Amino acid sequence: MSSTASPHEPAFRSGFEPALCGVEAECDGGRPLAGTHLAGRQAFSGRLTGHYRDYGPYPWRWYLLDSLTRKPDGFAASAVWCDAESLYPVAAPGRPIEQSCRTE
Repeated sequence: MSSTASPHEPAFRSGFEPALCGVEAECDGGRPLAGTHLAGRQAFSGRLTGHYRDYGPYPWRWYLLDSLTRKPDGFAASAVWCDAESLYPVAAPGRPIEQSCRTE
């Protein structure tokens, strides 16, 4: 999970999925612990903006989670990019976001 863009990040393609705009969701992921060689788990809750980024030739999709209601202590950003496979709607916690909110 990444909260800010880095100059070392690979190029991405931006997009918008209107069906996900405003959906209450949760995501979790890992991040290096500063000053160590270890990583820790982080959990977030908030509302999806509908914005996404696809990285790489075989798209690795990340969605922007905003209006955070849960975030790790000391996390200063007001939004976070979440890997689609680690993102779940609050209304259907066992199903990845893309399966739960797909428009048919």
